[in-house]
Amino acid sequence: MTEEIIIAGFGGQGVLSMGKILAYSGIMQDQEVSWMPSYGPEMRGGTANVTVILSDEPISSPIINRFDTAIILNQQSMDKFEGSVKAGGLLLYDGNGITRHPERKDIRVYRVDAAEEAAKMESARIFNMIVLGGFLKVKPLVKIENVRKGIAESLPERHHGLIPLNEKAVLRGMEIVKQVFEPETK
Repeated sequence: MTEEIIIAGFGGQGVLSMGKILAYSGIMQDQEVSWMPSYGPEMRGGTANVTVILSDEPISSPIINRFDTAIILNQQSMDKFEGSVKAGGLLLYDGNGITRHPERKDIRVYRVDAAEEAAKMESARIFNMIVLGGFLKVKPLVKIENVRKGIAESLPERHHGLIPLNEKAVLRGMEIVKQVFEPETK
């Protein structure tokens, strides 16, 4: 098993930390992991993305430009990465701020309205965990208990009181993710 993932959005949306938690979760399952962030000099509010590779075998290179999965959190990222998903792959997106929805018919498309749900849960900071939950419902690459360990590893100890809220957000994302399009199989 090898899964090549791009997570992309604005700085401040938790893009890099979502990727880090996913990577730590893979480590907790004895998977080979690559985590490679990329962001503009403006950071918060600018574009940010991270490539995460989870594999049962050694990873030869962290540099890839075709992905099994794209997790998209803004329109700029949709425009940039929708075409980079491999045929038969997965595109998962948050609908907030998206003006042009995915158009490809050769990939699976899912939507998780995480920004809206985070507002209902009265914590914008858990947005990324809701998205991660939606992704893990569709592609359960790592076990939930390892996600909890990944969150604990990623958060500074002074913020460990937030782990239960983050876990709740992951579970909520699993509940609200919706399939938008499934290509027909021949």
